[in-house]
Amino acid sequence: MNELLGAFGWYLLLAGLGWLVLPIGYRFLGALADKGYAFLRPLGLLLWALIFWALGSYGLLPNNPGGILAAALLLGGLSWWAARGLRPGELRDWLRGQRRTVLAMEALFLLAFVFMLWVRAARPEINHTEQPMELAFINAILRSPALPPHDPWLSGFSISYYYLGYVMVAMLAQLLGLHGSVAFNLGLVTVFASTALAAYGLAYNLLMAYKPALQRSLLWLAGLAPLLVLLLGNGGALLEVAHARHALWEPGADGALQSAFWTWLDVDELSNPPFGEPGWAPRNYGTGSWWWWRSSRIVNDRDLNGFDQEVIDEFPAFSFTLGDLHPHVLSMPFVMLATALAFNLYLGGGERREPLPLLDFHIRAEDLAFAAVLLGGLAFLNIWDFPIYAALYGLAYILRRGQQAGWQRDLFFELLALGLVLLIAGVVAYLPFYLGFTSQAGGILPNLVNPSRGAHLWIMFGWLWLPLLAWLLWLWKRSGWKGLLPGLLYGLAAVAGLWALSLLLTWLYATFLPGMELGQAITSQGNLSDVLAAGLQRRLAAAGGWLSLAALLGLVIGLLAARPRREKGAPMGAAQGFVLLMVLMGTLLVTAPEFIYLRDHFGTRMNTVFKFYFQAWQLWAVAAAVGIVVLLHELCRGARAAFAGLLALVLAAGLLFPLYSFSDITRNPAGSLDGASYLPADVRAAIDWLRAAPLGVLAEAVGASYDSSTTRFSTFSGQPTLMGWPGHEGQWRGGNVDWTRLDQLRALYSTSDWRTAQAIIKQYEIKYIVISPAERNSYAVDESKFSQNLSLVFQSESVTIYQVP
Repeated sequence: MNELLGAFGWYLLLAGLGWLVLPIGYRFLGALADKGYAFLRPLGLLLWALIFWALGSYGLLPNNPGGILAAALLLGGLSWWAARGLRPGELRDWLRGQRRTVLAMEALFLLAFVFMLWVRAARPEINHTEQPMELAFINAILRSPALPPHDPWLSGFSISYYYLGYVMVAMLAQLLGLHGSVAFNLGLVTVFASTALAAYGLAYNLLMAYKPALQRSLLWLAGLAPLLVLLLGNGGALLEVAHARHALWEPGADGALQSAFWTWLDVDELSNPPFGEPGWAPRNYGTGSWWWWRSSRIVNDRDLNGFDQEVIDEFPAFSFTLGDLHPHVLSMPFVMLATALAFNLYLGGGERREPLPLLDFHIRAEDLAFAAVLLGGLAFLNIWDFPIYAALYGLAYILRRGQQAGWQRDLFFELLALGLVLLIAGVVAYLPFYLGFTSQAGGILPNLVNPSRGAHLWIMFGWLWLPLLAWLLWLWKRSGWKGLLPGLLYGLAAVAGLWALSLLLTWLYATFLPGMELGQAITSQGNLSDVLAAGLQRRLAAAGGWLSLAALLGLVIGLLAARPRREKGAPMGAAQGFVLLMVLMGTLLVTAPEFIYLRDHFGTRMNTVFKFYFQAWQLWAVAAAVGIVVLLHELCRGARAAFAGLLALVLAAGLLFPLYSFSDITRNPAGSLDGASYLPADVRAAIDWLRAAPLGVLAEAVGASYDSSTTRFSTFSGQPTLMGWPGHEGQWRGGNVDWTRLDQLRALYSTSDWRTAQAIIKQYEIKYIVISPAERNSYAVDESKFSQNLSLVFQSESVTIYQVP
């Protein structure tokens, strides 16, 4: 009951926050049909968290409910300022006139909130993948007396990660008095519901710019966007069902099942013969109870020796099935907000006739500052998103300027200048974050030997590509196919340019930096001429992938390059130009890692593919929803019926994933929102004691990354420990970690000499020492020195806690 009351209070807080910033959304997103209403919750969260975090980081606000409420009051003051620019009664009149729209949006948010609340209550456990890390951040923020918060897994240091999303979750939890293990699941619920509404709002605004006369129909049809963004799966689930049905498998001469198709397809364990009788449900082949894990590993990379290199091609429906509250998930409603901000600019929102003094932009100063705050916040949420959506914002501005004043060379320099201003202002707005952040990025590397196969890309994105291609081809047909061939050549040129860039980087690194890390990353693959020859062979064999991307690029670039034959200043087909821009951005994100990737701790393109594909999915999904609605309205009766039939098949195939995956994770519901509910009662009691105890350094066992049985007490209590997951700490700090802590921790537990243990305790200012099965399994624990010299403050069946006087 307390958890349900907490969830209800959480919902009311989000609703109240949205209403609080209504004047801000109305003022800065006023060119949109809904005046930014669909984006009020992420907008309010971002501004509220920024005020609280920034003032807290400069020592002006405490990290407690009083400081959080003070930030809310300041946000209210900002909203009052925004409202001053409106005429009396303007907001009230707009709300009355848009009552139907507001009710539809609120109903959608409530529906999405309740749905994901049910999913998380069925499977609330925080015990796998990177969930412990995410919970540790939330609890560390809850326990830190001041900001920036302490690192829960490296005592004496602050968090070196993009953690703004966890600040938001912790703020709501503090006000409602909820444990981090409950707030974690409510955070997932919030992201899902806020993204559903934001995707709906983005599609609604795009469609209203296309056909405002269809408003009543669009209130329903815009619902395709959250369906495609959040619930549609890739082709993995369809393959799982086909495999379970033994489709295309035949017994060989020895009686064993064989299949040339599944061998050629080469998708993880699906290359292996199915077992048992044919069925209709996906089956597990070596991945425990997670058949759906394979859907996020469709793309296969292998080094020149044939060894697998993991690639992550995650999509939102998988993310919410997995239940990780990772930054790429936390940022979802905010990237929708950033896209809406770019569309607002494209429609003329915040535009000024005369250039801005000094900067020479046709954007009002306050709107430029607002954009810098929102886009800069993406870096603090998920650092990969900042350049992506700053580029989208800049391209939207240039596209409008080109339509107004004609395409000139100066627009390119204006785009670069705008990007530079957004970068500098975005960094300044979040300066304390950058001062404490260490990036693992180590430059751009060429992808020489791992092109993505066309089959894998179509499995991954085919359900989105089909409606997008239908819409693009309809646009070309409407234009009389004029410029199609040059457009396709533009697409090939773009791919060739990226390929040339990868070869240029190869030559530069191998020639001028052979002894440095970037050069070694090239030369370590083998003899350069052999590597290039093998890479060319692989790229030609996988031509279906890059040719598909080149065709998509060409279709979009050709349409964007066509000069609009309309009145000066009119948008190109209303929303059409911006939707094309979204498709272009998504295509570039998927094409780029075919040739280059960001060098990081993993040394492969895994993370680049992961982060780029995830953003491409969101952009393409909203664009596909808009394209579907346009085609359903514009096509003649026969073509409309054929397209509707194709669409029904696409949706049926794509929705197999959530149908099976959510059924799996809700089959035996736990009936709780507490992520700690799976822990033994005496472990929970020890965690409760640590939650209530004064802040102090905690000693406990260290395990490998993704091991939820160790670092458990710091994770669930928020007390900082000597060392958490070593691999992750190394990633977050670029390897600059004092690894002797691991040896010191082992010595602390295993030594029988009190003086040795005492020296370690003093060196790291340890206050609490935990002894549980994890410590006994990890170290040769000598407990006598603790029992003789320290205070026993907690003891249960399996857990003992000593406190240093």
